[in-house]
Amino acid sequence: MGIVKVADDLHEEARRASTVMCRSINAQAEFWMKIGMIAEANPTLSFNDIVHQELAAAKVAVTSPELAVAA
Repeated sequence: MGIVKVADDLHEEARRASTVMCRSINAQAEFWMKIGMIAEANPTLSFNDIVHQELAAAKVAVTSPELAVAA
C-alpha cells in the first residue's frame, strides 16, 4: 500500500461520488483507477463494456434490462 497525492478538488469529487455509489473514498478512487487503466489499454471499449467485462470475469450473472422486463 502506498500514498497517492490527489488534488483537493478531485478528492472532493471522489468523496461525493463515494457517497452516491456506497463506497469508501479509497474504494471509489480504486474503482476509477481500475476503470481508467482498462480504458487506456482498450480505447474502443465503452464504460458499459468494461463493467460488463469485469462482472463476467468475476462470474457475476447479470441479466439485461430487456430480459428482466420480459420475465
